[in-house]
Amino acid sequence: MCGRMALTLPHDAMVQLFGAAPANDLPDSPRYNICPTQAVGVVTSDGGQRRYRPMRWGLVPHWYKTPTDGPLLINARAETIAEKPAFRSAVRERRCLVPISGFYEWTKDARDNRLPWYIHPKDGGALVLAGIWQDWQRGDESLTTLAIVTCAAGAGLDHIHHREPVSLAPDDWAKWLGEEGKGAAPLMQAAPKDRFEAYRVDPAVNSNRAQGPELIEPLDDGGE
Repeated sequence: MCGRMALTLPHDAMVQLFGAAPANDLPDSPRYNICPTQAVGVVTSDGGQRRYRPMRWGLVPHWYKTPTDGPLLINARAETIAEKPAFRSAVRERRCLVPISGFYEWTKDARDNRLPWYIHPKDGGALVLAGIWQDWQRGDESLTTLAIVTCAAGAGLDHIHHREPVSLAPDDWAKWLGEEGKGAAPLMQAAPKDRFEAYRVDPAVNSNRAQGPELIEPLDDGGE
């Protein structure tokens, strides 16, 4: 799954990377502990015109009477995304790219303590996740929200967690955005084994209030 993220790269770099027009209300960057319900910058495409714009992390289906009317849908399972009422329209019509620097996952020790890991591309560049999005409105209140697509973890990460976010190589960005026709389903698979570096980080990140570059620094006795 994916429940916390970091974006340390500047928005200008994201705009240049994707050839997208930036919105004026993008969230601050860098951010080292992005949590569900917070805004993240995502890339969408309308007729081939790309936009880099903010969305609230946690998809709100159109039938919710309030944003908290049901479960917080931060992830969408690739195996069932085309069948679930909350996701099936979005995966056909409203796909987006979610560029981040890395994400966090947790294991537990023998005393049931939660041990955070930071996972990021070995090359240090942007990690581009597959997302879906949905507009929601009731009266004067409106939100644009997203969920991140997940799949069974591959050999590179399955020792940490049984799920991982779907990450997209540059050659796949246009197809996921719908700029190159249909056929995005095969993209919803685990990353190659050698894409990621994963290591233990300070448990301070367990608090959703924690911020700062020290959150992504490896522990001296951390993992691989």
